[in-house]
Order: sequence, then structure tokens, then C-alpha cells
Amino acid sequence: MRSPAGQPIPLRRGLAGRLLLAQTLVVLTGTATAWLVAVAVGPALFHKHLAEANFGSTSAQTLHTEEAYQSANALSLSLALLAALIAAMAVNVYVTRRIGRSVATIADAASNVAQGRYGVTVPPPGLGAEFDALALGFNQMAGQLATVERTRSRLLADLGHEMRTPLATLEAYLEALEDGVATLDASTVSLLRSQTRRLARLSEDIGVVSRAEEGQVGLDMRLVQPVSLVTAAVASVAESYRAKGVHLLTQIPTPLPGLQLDPDRMGQVLGNLLDNALRHTPPGGTVTISATTSPRTGASELSVSDTGEGIPAEHLAHLFERFYRVDAARNRDHGGSGIGLAIAKALVEAHDGELTATSPGPGQGSTFRILLPRR
Repeated sequence: MRSPAGQPIPLRRGLAGRLLLAQTLVVLTGTATAWLVAVAVGPALFHKHLAEANFGSTSAQTLHTEEAYQSANALSLSLALLAALIAAMAVNVYVTRRIGRSVATIADAASNVAQGRYGVTVPPPGLGAEFDALALGFNQMAGQLATVERTRSRLLADLGHEMRTPLATLEAYLEALEDGVATLDASTVSLLRSQTRRLARLSEDIGVVSRAEEGQVGLDMRLVQPVSLVTAAVASVAESYRAKGVHLLTQIPTPLPGLQLDPDRMGQVLGNLLDNALRHTPPGGTVTISATTSPRTGASELSVSDTGEGIPAEHLAHLFERFYRVDAARNRDHGGSGIGLAIAKALVEAHDGELTATSPGPGQGSTFRILLPRR
């Protein structure tokens, strides 16, 4: 066996050897104790019973009888203790080997995990609830580490991919300014600021989605009325909709039962969905946000529908993947970071809810539905 640094670990007496030695000492101690007790107590008791029964007419007969008893007792006791010792040692060896193999398996798996191989699993050893719980806990730990590592790798890859364009733009304009090709006028300053804002927004968004996917987002659960939740979301985007000329409608039948959720996080979800709908709806189009309750299950539904570009069927299954874009170039021009929908999905799932997307096809709009269970 080797350490995580690749150095050989000095061999020491393992757990299996120590267990076998300890159990052997226990068996030998028990055998010796049984032998000594039998030798010390047996003959005296036998002599007492012979005297009480007045057995044997002469002392010679009595002595011969006692010697016969001692001989038979010693032989039978020796054979019995030897058989018991062999059986006990066989059981000890079997149990010790099973425990040793199970511990060695966990030790090897732990070494693999320490070296970054998180796909290892430990089968339940079947040695009792404690060992099974240890194996299950180890597998859960390895799985969680694998999830964190995947998130870290994706985070680095996503950041490298998404930062490339704004950084290249900033570098090109700075070089142009240094060479005197461009001047630091209002349009150049505006462009540079837009790229730095894009980087800042990207940094914030990637942090939120990573924490949400790892279950590290704290939720301040409160009873919230759907009307107030939708009203706040509409107010936060109303100016953007007016500037683009897109109509924003609300449909909320009253009364509706209150929702148990984090209003800030769910407001962030609705804001992302409304921003996404605005980017893909042309001027003169309509976006509708609505809230309903299922009379059968009691589940609440919040939806955002638009009359915009629509989504081809082959893209629906990938919409909530980070940095996935139906049309990469067009969406980058629209200013989206590419992870707004991933953030929305992660936050909805943190509420034990479900976020889905449907669309009849290109040019026919789309609908995003948030299903929240009854609490």
C-alpha cells in the first residue's frame, strides 16, 4: 500500500492479525481455565459422592475407581477442549479475515480517494449494521467529493470559455488606445464598461449556480402571497420592457393560498425568467407571468410565457445546462451570461420544486413553468 504522495507505507501488524492474536489469547485462556477447574474440582467431588454412596468394600477398590474416573475425565476433557479450541480458532480465523478484508477494502478506497479517484465504492461487508453504515457513509462521502470536483472542473472550464470574449475585447481596445488607433471617447468608455460589467455579472452568476448545485444556498423560508411575489418581479423589469416595447402582462386569480418559500431567491428566479423572455421576444411582442394552484394536488404553479422566437425541440432538454445557448452568437449579443436558466433551475430545486420549459417550435414562443409542492 502507498501513501497519497506515492511513498510506500511501512508494513505493520494489521488489524486482522491483532484481532486473531487477541481472540487466540481469549480462547487459550478459557481452555486453560476450564482444564484447571475440572482438575481441581472434579476428583474431590467424585470422591465425596463415592463416600456418601458407600461404594467399594475396600480402599483399594475406591482408589481404583477414582483413578479410572480421573483417567477417563482427563482424556475426555482433553479431547473436548481440543475440539473446542480447533472450532473456535477456525471461527476466529474466518471472522478475522472477513473483518480484515473489509477494513483493507475501505483503506484502499480511501487511498484512491486521496489520490483523486472518486469513482471507487465500497460494497457492504455484511458484518453488521455498523460496518454497513461505515461503507455507506464512505460511498456517500466519495460521491459528494466527486460532485464537488466535477463542479470545480466545470467552473474552471466555463469561466475560461466565457471570459475569453470580454477579455479579448478589453485587450484589443487597450492596445488600440496605446497605439493611438482609437481614442478614449464616450462610446469607447461605454464599451469598456459594458465588458467589465459582463465579467462582474459572470463572476456573480457562476458563484450562485455553483453554490445552488452543491446545496449550499441558504433559504429564508417565509409565507409569501403570490400577488406580492409577482408584483415585485414585474416592477424590477418594467423599465426594460418599456424600453424595448414588449408588453408585460400578469394573470393572477384571487384568492390564492400563500407560498412557503424564500422571496428573495424566488424573486431572482422570476427575474431571470423575465429577463430571458425579454431577450427572445421582439418589440411589440407579449410576455405573460401567471400564478395558479392545482385543485387536485394543491401544488402551486408560476409560469412565464412569451410570444418570441420559440425553442426547437432538440434544444429543450439542454436549456438548463450552464452556458448552453440555442444560438450562441445571438445570445452573446443579447448580453446574457448563459447561466440564468441554470441558476433558476438550481434555486427552484432548492425549494423542492421543478422548473420545466415547453415550446411549440421556432417562432411560436415558449413557456417556463415553476411547480412548487404544497407545504
